[in-house]
Amino acid sequence: MDIKGINASLLDKSPVEIVQWAIRHASKPVITTNFRPYESAILHLTTQVSPTLEVVWCDTGYNTSATYRHAKELIDTLHLNIHIYVPQQSVGFRNVVLGIPEVDTPEHKTFSDQVKLEPFQRAMKIHSPDVWFTNLRKGQTAFRDGIDIVSQGKDGVLKVSPFYNYSDEELDEYLAEHHLPNENNYYDPTKVLENRECGIHQ
Repeated sequence: MDIKGINASLLDKSPVEIVQWAIRHASKPVITTNFRPYESAILHLTTQVSPTLEVVWCDTGYNTSATYRHAKELIDTLHLNIHIYVPQQSVGFRNVVLGIPEVDTPEHKTFSDQVKLEPFQRAMKIHSPDVWFTNLRKGQTAFRDGIDIVSQGKDGVLKVSPFYNYSDEELDEYLAEHHLPNENNYYDPTKVLENRECGIHQ
């Protein structure tokens, strides 16, 4: 597949045109979300084009109360076709046997595998998408600076990031235009630092 050519053709397209292009070329599209800041924009954008789009939420169990309230609001108001996946171990059990380990330790890798990677891999195996919508944007991490609007994983899945070239200010404008809520009280126990990759997108 000519990913470079696809990105060149989509460079001047609007986010909604990018989503429309992807839906036309998809047999089993999904969008993943964690209801972090600005997720309402990508959820609104994609479900306006495809209202029955499967929405996958891998809930670590460590979200803030504000994030859970935000998730419920978006699930209800956008009528999301939500599919929720949780770790096989409860937070209570993990707190006793592992806790939240320090970053860059073998224990932290185990923790990340349990709360994020295993539920995600399970979800992707069940849904088997050929197109995966994400809200990755240029400038978030060094890795994300190099993926462009459309990228392709080793599994052949097309990863589509309609807002890839958008700034925070442009997303703020999108939220205001469509009267969408945002929630900044968000916590990811696997990343600690905002510019760390969690492993899902690499």
